[in-house]
Formats: sequence, structure tokens, C-alpha cells
Amino acid sequence: MRTVIVVGASLAGLHAVRELRAQGFDGRLVVIGAEPHMPYDRPPLSKSFLAASMASTASTAPAPTTGTITTTSTTTALTAPATGTPPTPGAPTTLATPTTSIGAVPAPAPVTADEPDLTLADDEELAELDAEWLLGTPATGLNTGSRAVLLADGRAVVGDGVVIATGATARSLPGPPLAGVHTLRTLDDARALRTALTGRPRRVVVIGGGFIGAETASSCVTLGHDVTVVEAAPLPLIPQFGSDMAAFCADLHRRGGARLLTGTGVASLHPAPRSACASDSGGRVAAVELADGRLLPADVVVVGIGAQPNTAWLEDTWLDGGGGALRDGVPCDEGCVTALPQVIAVGDVARVGGIRAEHWTSATEQPRVAVRNLLAARTVESANAFPYFWSDQYGSRLQFAGHRPAAATVRVEEGGLNPDDGGFLAVYEHEGHPTAVLAVDRPRAFMRARRELRARRAAVV
Repeated sequence: MRTVIVVGASLAGLHAVRELRAQGFDGRLVVIGAEPHMPYDRPPLSKSFLAASMASTASTAPAPTTGTITTTSTTTALTAPATGTPPTPGAPTTLATPTTSIGAVPAPAPVTADEPDLTLADDEELAELDAEWLLGTPATGLNTGSRAVLLADGRAVVGDGVVIATGATARSLPGPPLAGVHTLRTLDDARALRTALTGRPRRVVVIGGGFIGAETASSCVTLGHDVTVVEAAPLPLIPQFGSDMAAFCADLHRRGGARLLTGTGVASLHPAPRSACASDSGGRVAAVELADGRLLPADVVVVGIGAQPNTAWLEDTWLDGGGGALRDGVPCDEGCVTALPQVIAVGDVARVGGIRAEHWTSATEQPRVAVRNLLAARTVESANAFPYFWSDQYGSRLQFAGHRPAAATVRVEEGGLNPDDGGFLAVYEHEGHPTAVLAVDRPRAFMRARRELRARRAAVV
């Protein structure tokens, strides 16, 4: 294997690159990213990044180069191959005139003086990884016969192996776009929302009481805005925590200073009268109409109703199985190996053993197993990532690890659910055995319980 292409300059993609080098692959590595940014840390976007001071917006770093491949020796641009059979992996590729940049790596995402540092890899590590980065140009197709990744600008990159790490995209509401309506998934999303929240207090409506919605609402309250959270379910986070702990999460909103409306969905978004938004060609949001008829005035609307895997570029390939197979991610076996030879998938986009998990652990732990299987040209190890995630809401840190079966019961083992108790540690049990743990502001107790759960799981496996 001489060339491996990693599609997705994400957390999972970066970990795949690290694993390829760590496991002895010394060939050509090409990383393709739809965003113009080097891999960055996403969890802070709805937390510290959004709540950071907006005092300065002057750029202190140049914009990254887009549409180029950068190596540790020369920056070059690939031209599109001739029509017909793509070139053989490792064969000479037609190159445009190289730039004069020597030993360069792509510039990081532009940083403003008040932004937290989201960089996942520094210059020294990037040089050691010796990968070529094609940023700002999304993949649009995969030639399964030659393993050629097609790009939006007409180019193609051919490899011997492909790592799919394209992640997921925030779901949006149906209807025409309106100014003032935001999703929060990418760095550019977060910057746009921060700008919208700058200045005078705004009436903010957050649609969806999941983790992104709750964290965004918390940050908006911290910034002094009037916040209403709309959740269609009876309580927020029932699928993740169950009803008992979901009730605690609902109280977090109320104690934190946000209004929480549950049990009703959104019927439509209302634009402001044209005279009030002449500068916005598509109109500007003015209110959110709920399914029960209530109308919520809104200056800013944040849509946090989940994400869908980025698989559209793989339609019409064998991975699609004749249509519809990619709806909930790229199907893989237990080792992250797809039905196509030398093609693996990791992170939010991968449906491993029938399960797609949007967890930090999926992005950081799956690549080790997946890369081992890629280099072995068969599945020699299964990915058994132990789910773990955390959320910062209204000054409290929620941490969860493990699996919560629908029939699991939960008991508070330490602390209590009242505000004066200073947090708690809760254990989920199923058929007489602990399966998951939830902690609020009990980091030491949580780490101990998480280690015990992992050890128990390893002994069973």
C-alpha cells in the first residue's frame, strides 16, 4: 500500500492519520477536508468559544490556503485526470506549476484575539505526520474500482486505501432560509452565531433541548440574552439519560435562567416585515410559531435538532447498496471495515456493527482498530469503544460513560439531585449489573466509576 486518502480533516480523520504513521505506514498520506480549516476541537464551540469575550474581532492569522496539496517539501496542485480510467495508484500524476512554498503546512484557521485555541495539532506534529492537506474542497464521489476520490473542483486523488471520516452535518428546519437563524456544528457556524450575539441583549430561541441546544442556551444566558428553549419531548435528554435524570436536566435550564418549553414542536418561523429587514434579501426571522399556536418573538434562533451523516458523496457506490443504505451512516463490520476492499470508516459517519455513535470516543478510539484492519487488508480486530461524553451547562459539568439500555434502572450513589447537594454520581443498572454512570460536578467519583465499568466490560469481552 503506497497511498492512503483520508476523507475528512476532522478529529477522527486526524486520529486516523496519527494511527497510520504510528502503525508503520510510511507511504503517501493525503487528507481531504471540506472546510478551509485544519482539524480543530469542536466541543468548545457551544461552550467556551461561544461565551468568550467579543471585544476583539481583528484577525491575527492569515486565512488558510485552500484547494492545494501541501507537503513537507513543495506545495502543488493536482489537475483533474483525463476522462476514462483513473490513473493507477502510485503512477505519476499531472501537476500544476508548484508554488515557491518550501516546508510549508497549511495555516491554521484564522484566530481572533478573543478566541480560545482550538488547534488539535501543532506545526511540529504536522511536520512529523508528513501528510498532504487538501482543504476547502469537499469530496463529491468515490470511484470504487480505482479508489479515486473525486473533488468538487473537478480534481481526483487516487489511492490504495481510503479512510472515510466525513463526520456529520447539523440538521436544519424546512423552509426558506432566514437571516438570524443558525445551526452550530462548524467553526464558521460558531463565529456567525457569536457575531449575531454581539452588542445589545437579544431574544434567543433555541430549538432542541439536546446537548448542543442546552450548551448554547447556557452560553447565551451567560452573555446576558433572554433565552427560551423549545423541546418537543416531555423532557430534554430522555434518550440519553432516561426520565429521572432528564427531569434534573430540565431543572438546570430553569435554575440557570432560561425558559424551557417542552411537549411541543415548531410549526414555522415568521419573517419580519420587509421594511424592517431591507438589507436581508431572504428576510429576517422575527418569531417562532409553536405547534400549539404560541408565538415566541425572536431576534436569534438556534436550531439544535441533531445531525445527519455526511454520506451524500458516496451515493451510487457499492456502499449505498442500491439506495438508502447510507441514510444512517456508512455501514461497517465490527472493525470499521466497509464492503469495499481497502475502505474503512470512522467517527460520526461510521455505522459500526449496526450502531452509529456521535461520541468523542468514537472519533478517537475507532481509528486505531480501523487502521490496523486497513493495513492488514482484513478485519483482525473489533472496535469496542466505551462511550463517553460530557456537557457543560449553566456552570455544571455533566459526564456520562457506558451504555444505558431502555429497561435500565438508575440510582444515586453519591450526592443528591437538590441544588444544595453539590452534584451527584448516578449508576445505571440492567439485569443486576452496572452498565453506565452519570455524574454532575463529581469528576473524581466519575473517573473511578468509569474505570470500574471499563474493567468489568473488558473482563466480559
